[in-house]
Amino acid sequence: MTCPSFPFRKLFPLCSSKQRVKFSHFSVGEGIGTAFRGCCVISSPEQRISALKEKVRILEDDNSVPDEDIEKIRWEFNAAKQSFLNIPDALREMPKMSPQGIYVNRNIRLDHIQVYGFDYDYTLAHYSANLQSLIYDLAKEYMVNEFKYPEVCMKVKYDPEFPIRGLYYDKQRGCLLKLDFFGSIELDGCFYGRRKLSLEEVNELYGTRHIGRDQARILVGLMDFFCFSEACLIADMVQFFVDAKLDFDPSYIYQDVRNAIQHVHCSGLVHREILMDPYRYIVKNEQMLFFLKMLKKKGKKLFLLTNSPYYFVDGGMRFMLEEYMGCGESWRDLFDVVIAKANKPDFYTSEHPFRCYDFEKDILTFKKVDAFFPEKIYYHGCLKSFLQITKWNGPEVIYFGDHLFSDLRGPSKAGWRTAAIIHELENEIRVQNDDAYRFEQAKFHIIQELLGKLHSTVATSQSSGAFKSLMDELNEERRKVRCTMKNMFNGSFGATFVTDMGQESAFAYHIHRYADVYTSKPENFLLYPAEAWLHVPNDIKIMPHHLKVPTSLFK
Repeated sequence: MTCPSFPFRKLFPLCSSKQRVKFSHFSVGEGIGTAFRGCCVISSPEQRISALKEKVRILEDDNSVPDEDIEKIRWEFNAAKQSFLNIPDALREMPKMSPQGIYVNRNIRLDHIQVYGFDYDYTLAHYSANLQSLIYDLAKEYMVNEFKYPEVCMKVKYDPEFPIRGLYYDKQRGCLLKLDFFGSIELDGCFYGRRKLSLEEVNELYGTRHIGRDQARILVGLMDFFCFSEACLIADMVQFFVDAKLDFDPSYIYQDVRNAIQHVHCSGLVHREILMDPYRYIVKNEQMLFFLKMLKKKGKKLFLLTNSPYYFVDGGMRFMLEEYMGCGESWRDLFDVVIAKANKPDFYTSEHPFRCYDFEKDILTFKKVDAFFPEKIYYHGCLKSFLQITKWNGPEVIYFGDHLFSDLRGPSKAGWRTAAIIHELENEIRVQNDDAYRFEQAKFHIIQELLGKLHSTVATSQSSGAFKSLMDELNEERRKVRCTMKNMFNGSFGATFVTDMGQESAFAYHIHRYADVYTSKPENFLLYPAEAWLHVPNDIKIMPHHLKVPTSLFK
């Protein structure tokens, strides 16, 4: 790209504004061997001070250099806007990321993995979108009946377009927040009830968009797949109290919603509803059966470790898999150890004993558990006893789960390898692969570069009308691009893994911290050889599935 010549170039040599500042800057204590702009040699202190004052006056009067910089940036911006009219062919030819790919944070050799462990809900079991509405409605009903919330609250409905995974709730202020990788509030990611707060309101509430350590204590993370209904119900209850002009403590809202959702799970209410109509809630999955059978054929050990009760796991696994199994086969034949009601994350730190569960009589037996048998079912227990009984060393075990804290934090600290299952990853990668999104991403990067150039111009230019006018135009264009990219994912909070400014989210930070690999479904491992070496990409930024679109495509 070339730019037009300017008449100012006859006055000064072509160099950056930073170079010009350095060239023309003098301090009082420095000796000046030659005069500024052709003056004679200066010797006395009075002459030096006089010359310095004259230099400052000349710089204040002479705006040609900063104006030249601003005009050049404006020309680049106008040229970029012309290139925005068409998607470059090179952009379409860029490689696309696989929605079913396995993305690597830390290198793993699968030939070294001898033991595969799995959570059940949203890991082995895939659920339809109807489940979130079911959990929402059951919890809402419990809050009205047991906690005496007003009957009018029964009218609110689950909104699948509102929440994303990885949000935080401020128990003190009542806000739902999306944070970036470094703990700062996303520009458009702060909601009080269902109303998005402005930047001015966020600054008034938090003083700064960065969440300090003292403020972090009042935040609770919503990280698993059940958090969609939880986040939506919290926001709707806050909004109800705001609309009704009733005083309330935001921490009580969280406690009541949390207790209601826990009751829905612990009481078995949601489990019974699912098993009564499995076709409405559970997704059949032949590929999962192929994956588990492949592992058994390769001589791998398999175990199931879940917080759900056995009857629920058994009903779901039979519905999902046994249609594809041979006569006389059972899903339990695939696993060497089955542990239910494990009470994660306490499982990883407690010293609770294992109990053998007699599923035919629905009772826990009293005999001490000092060995595991494939035909038996076990309840409770702890990691310490599990390792003592199995003798499975940490690095040879990989555990699959969807909850970064309950499922993966404990295993990663214990030395197991970890695989995060994130179902929404597939849709997010499909959006990122789309030419329209990549086009907006490239525009955003170009505008960011121009804003950086504009901010680097000399200080005298930043009070000029030309500077402010161009700054406003660039910021407005950037706002439009950010809004377009955000709405391609979620109209309220944008993408799960990135912020509107293109930085990784706090959810991405936790994946990077606790997951060796992450993918959308366990059966994606069928696409890789069982002896594959999974390597971190050489060009990784933070999250390996992110592809950065180079601005050079438009130049």
